[in-house]
Amino acid sequence: MRRSMKLAAVVLSGSLGMASLAACGAKSTDNTSSSASGDGSLKVGMAYDIGGRGDQSFNDSAARGLDKAKSDLGASVTEAEAKSGEAEADKETRLKNLVDAGYKTIIAVGFVYQPAVNKVAKDNPNVKFAIIDSNDKDQPSNVTSLLFAEQEGSYLAGVAAANKSKAKHVGFIGGVQSELIKKFEAGYKAGVKSVDPNIVVETTYLTTPPDFTGFNSPDKGKEAAQGQLDKGADIIYTAAGSSGNGAIEAVANKQGALAIGVDSDQASQPALAKYKNSIMTSMVKNVDNAVFAYIDSVKKGSAFTGIKLFDLKADGVSLATTGGKIDDIQDKLKAAADAIKSGATTIPTAPVQ
Repeated sequence: MRRSMKLAAVVLSGSLGMASLAACGAKSTDNTSSSASGDGSLKVGMAYDIGGRGDQSFNDSAARGLDKAKSDLGASVTEAEAKSGEAEADKETRLKNLVDAGYKTIIAVGFVYQPAVNKVAKDNPNVKFAIIDSNDKDQPSNVTSLLFAEQEGSYLAGVAAANKSKAKHVGFIGGVQSELIKKFEAGYKAGVKSVDPNIVVETTYLTTPPDFTGFNSPDKGKEAAQGQLDKGADIIYTAAGSSGNGAIEAVANKQGALAIGVDSDQASQPALAKYKNSIMTSMVKNVDNAVFAYIDSVKKGSAFTGIKLFDLKADGVSLATTGGKIDDIQDKLKAAADAIKSGATTIPTAPVQ
C-alpha cells in the first residue's frame, strides 16, 4: 500500500461511502493512504506513531496486521501518520478525522496517543478504539489496550547477548526514557545478569519526554551506539524505533560487533539488508498479531475490551532466528523461555539499579 497525497488533499472514494478528510481541517503535513476490499462494512483506521509505515520496526509490525485484516477479513482501511514534534492537538485532529470519515474501529499505534485517544473516544462512545502499548485506568470503556510483555522478550535477548558477548560488555539503547522503554531495559539487563552477573551493561537513552524524537533519529542512534562501542561493548540492543537503524549501522561498521534489533525481524528487512550479517537477532514484538486479533474480534462482534496482554506464552514476543546466529544457544534460550512461561522466572518491569 503506497503512501499517498497530503491528508488535506485526500478525498476517499465515494463508492465506499467514505467522507472527505479534507473537509475535516487536517494539517497538510499529515499523510494518509486508503485501501479497501470486501463490502466496506468493516472500516478500520490506523494512526501511526512517529516514523510511520516504513520504519522497519514498530509501525511496520502494526502495518502488517492491518494488511492481513485487509486481505483476510475484507477490511476497508485508512492510515494516517504522525509527524515529528507535533502538538497534542494534531493527534486529536488525526483521530477526529478518521471518526468523521466514518471509521468505527480506530487503532492508535503508540503510548503517545493516550491523551488524544481518551478525549476523542469519550466524545465518540459508539466508536471502538484500541491503543497499542498504553493503559490508562481512566480511559473510556470503548478503548481497549493492546499490551505486550516486552520485558520477557528482552530477557531472552539479554540471555542471548550474554552467551554471545566475547568482551563480556554489552549495551542497551532506549529511544525515549519512558516507562514502556524501561521494560525493555529491565528485561534485557535481567537476562544478561542471569547468565553472568559480572557482564558490564552500558545504558543510553536518546531523549526524555516530552521530546519523543528519540524514536525517529537514526543519527542519534548511530552516535549512541558508537559511544558504547568505543567503551568496549560488542553487542548492542536498541529499542528506539527507526533510531535503531542508525545504531545497527554503527555496529555493522565495527568488526566483531553484533546488534540486536527490535519489534520486527530486522535482519529480514529489505532496507537493512546490507547490515543483516551484523544483526544477531531481534526481539520481535508481534504487534501484527495483536492488531489482526483485535480487528478480527470486532468483525466477529465480540471486540476485545479492557486490557489484552500478549506475552511470551501468547506469542506476543519472541526472538528472531534469521541468519542462524543464535542457533547454537537455542537450548539455553528454550530453558529460559520455559521458566518464564511456567512462572518459575519473573522478569522485572523496571530496571534494577
